[in-house]
Amino acid sequence: MTVNLNNRVAIVTGAGAGLGREHALLLARLGAKVIVNDLGSDVNGQGGSTMAAQKVVDEIIAAGGEAIANSASVTNIEQVQQMVDETIARWGRVDILVNNAGILRDKTFSKMSLEDFRTVIDVHLMGAVNCTKAVWEIMREQKYGRIVMTTSSSGLYGNFGQSNYSAAKMALVGLMQTLALEGEKYNVRVNCLAPTAATRMLEGLLPEEALKALAPSAVSPAIAALVSEDAPTRMILCAGAGSFEAAHITLTQGIHLGTDEQVPHVLAQRLADVADRTDEFVPVRGAAQGDLELKKASLTTGE
Repeated sequence: MTVNLNNRVAIVTGAGAGLGREHALLLARLGAKVIVNDLGSDVNGQGGSTMAAQKVVDEIIAAGGEAIANSASVTNIEQVQQMVDETIARWGRVDILVNNAGILRDKTFSKMSLEDFRTVIDVHLMGAVNCTKAVWEIMREQKYGRIVMTTSSSGLYGNFGQSNYSAAKMALVGLMQTLALEGEKYNVRVNCLAPTAATRMLEGLLPEEALKALAPSAVSPAIAALVSEDAPTRMILCAGAGSFEAAHITLTQGIHLGTDEQVPHVLAQRLADVADRTDEFVPVRGAAQGDLELKKASLTTGE
């Protein structure tokens, strides 16, 4: 299967450096016209400049591709809407959105200010919401769209000192799950990418050899797969150092205990049985939990 993005139009946020830059360069090489969005701030979200985005655009054009730079802040819905409007005015459509923009404000929860918590949520979660909302009706009407949310192993599994980042990244998984359901009949496919890459966010945390193996360019093939014509939907694709995995949110079969007064005590003793992963499954939608519970209750009571 060959990934061909000729005549597709892609918006990549946070594309001035690191992962976003590699995503933009690869999408352009595969034929897409690319809007390289980057506020130009540092890893903490401070400052701003159009130079980073323009440099990536220059690289794409020098290689024979088409691209334009954009410095909209993903947290500003008016700027985001203007970016999308300009894209439509220039190329007539938006086919791909890669929500990659992000910042870090790492501290343990006890030392973290609520301002730093909200700021990270605003950039990662609401930034993705703003950009997705701005293209959603366009994609539905043209009956084609590919959207990628950038989640993280920190959100999926936790990471010390990143409660704000982890909360935002797991929230994006929930957003993806529902939007994939709502977009299905319009051929709008929504997925998550959980990257491991040596970006500005990891400098000084890993040895040089590991940083080389974790080059951002080794992650970007995952983006190509998630935005292709034959892309999946509702997938959490993990990528790093040239390896790829899938993460799943599963539901165990659990146990039925009824509703009598002894249930709190019995449940506390049988949590290991609840967590038993034999025959666990990936629910198609949220209602699957209630369906399973009602089924077990009916089977147990003989109704």
